[in-house]
Amino acid sequence: MKLKTILVSQPEPASDKSPYARIQEKFKLKIDFRSFIHVEGVDAKSVRTQKIDFADFDNIILTSRNAVDHFFRLTEEMRFKVPDSTKYFCLSEAVAFYLQKYVVYRKRKIYIGDKTIEDLSSVLLKFSSEKFLLPTSDSLKPSIPETLDKLELNWKRAELFKTVISDLSDLRNVYYDILVFFSPSGIESLFKNFPEFKQSKTKIAVYGKTTIDAALNAKLRIDISAPSKDSPSMTMAIENYIQINK
Repeated sequence: MKLKTILVSQPEPASDKSPYARIQEKFKLKIDFRSFIHVEGVDAKSVRTQKIDFADFDNIILTSRNAVDHFFRLTEEMRFKVPDSTKYFCLSEAVAFYLQKYVVYRKRKIYIGDKTIEDLSSVLLKFSSEKFLLPTSDSLKPSIPETLDKLELNWKRAELFKTVISDLSDLRNVYYDILVFFSPSGIESLFKNFPEFKQSKTKIAVYGKTTIDAALNAKLRIDISAPSKDSPSMTMAIENYIQINK
């Protein structure tokens, strides 16, 4: 079967030079992008219900750009001026770079990991006598609280936003040769929107172990997966699959 259409369950890349654009041109495909999930922020009342007082914390652990956005949204909404002395611990360089949207980078103490909380362990321990705030969504990788507890830090989680399943009803009668997923929530959204979904000839592409597990639990046949030794990225995995099956 010649593959002609792909639906990626993420927002469309901002740049027209993305790897998807190259694949689309190379194989003459139609690639659409659609978020299967989206983020909604909680309000100030919810923060108070969690007994969070931003003034209690000297340090903020930021795991994503969403965490950055909603932390500063709520501090502004609650009229709390974040002190210049606040220290930020960012899980990755991308998160740290995004932080510049809200703070003057050179005037702040910012520590950067290499994608995992474990990368920050040694620097977190330097401030073990201080209090840490962890802004998160309603879902959180277990490894993060486990690591913070193992380090015996004085930390508190603040659920400042939540992941919500998007309405995909307009896609009910639309068929794609490949569906691409990056999270268990994306798989959940597929079946919440289309409870009668039958895979049939549709190819399922998944990224990451937790997404693979979710797809298998949903009894989906996985045709394309990443990362792997040959395909560290999803676009490479798709390209390799198309090359083999064209």
